[in-house]
Amino acid sequence: MTAEQPSTDKQFHRTKQWELALGQLYKDFQDCSAQAVHQFKAKDIHQARVNSRKLLTLLSILDPGHVSGLYPVFKKAQKRLGKVRDADVLIDSFQSRRKQAKIDGDPKTAKLLKSVMKYKKHQRKKYRQKLQDELPKLTGKKLETKWNHFIGEQLGAFVANKDANVVMRELEVAYEQKKKICKALFREQEAATEEAFDSLHQLRIAAKELRYTASAASFALHSKFHAHEEIYKEIQDQLGLINDKRVWLETLHAIGPKELDVGTKTWNAFMDTLRAEVLEALQQNDVIHIAAKP
Repeated sequence: MTAEQPSTDKQFHRTKQWELALGQLYKDFQDCSAQAVHQFKAKDIHQARVNSRKLLTLLSILDPGHVSGLYPVFKKAQKRLGKVRDADVLIDSFQSRRKQAKIDGDPKTAKLLKSVMKYKKHQRKKYRQKLQDELPKLTGKKLETKWNHFIGEQLGAFVANKDANVVMRELEVAYEQKKKICKALFREQEAATEEAFDSLHQLRIAAKELRYTASAASFALHSKFHAHEEIYKEIQDQLGLINDKRVWLETLHAIGPKELDVGTKTWNAFMDTLRAEVLEALQQNDVIHIAAKP
């Protein structure tokens, strides 16, 4: 009995660490979600999304088979929050661009940007309505029941069978493999190919997984991993800038100049500007070296 006591105490301590970390994230997620559907403030939307992302990160460590049934619920919530958040980011960015276009004495571009914002605000209204309809259901009594069962009945066994340090190392290996593939594609192909961009997008996701694992599971990780949150946040930010500009290009392509009621010349000029910004962001990133094209 005495020989087993230290091991039992250690396991109990580990489980309590996980319980406390998960409990705080769950509370923050619920609080921010309630605020998010109340006034749709960008800060509340963002924080609810971040907390859902962290919960998904910890659940992917403990319960990769989704036995608890919690992962799909938080994933749906994150998706709905993400739709609104992405629209918020684009609208804010294009609002700043519109102000600058006015300062630069470019009323045609300012008009184009206003039309894009109007279009996206209309979309965001639909996204907000879906969020308001669905998020309270996702975060309601059914989730509370699943959560209490997970914490009270399943968590100890999950913690006993999983090591966050092993998961972190696996994520590092996956990131390096994706980086190698990405480098090869950008060496062999034109920087603007869809395959190369898709590879860069996958690398960004791998960096995000490392960042959020280092953050959400810091209490369970060796000290050698403690700097990973900042390291991979910087990487994610650089690759995210490229991805954002690419998404903006795709968004405008999907809308088209007719829908926005703008002239071809103004449209082409702005699209050329966005393409140039994508290329500049690619060449300035220090994650994947992109040689300037002759």
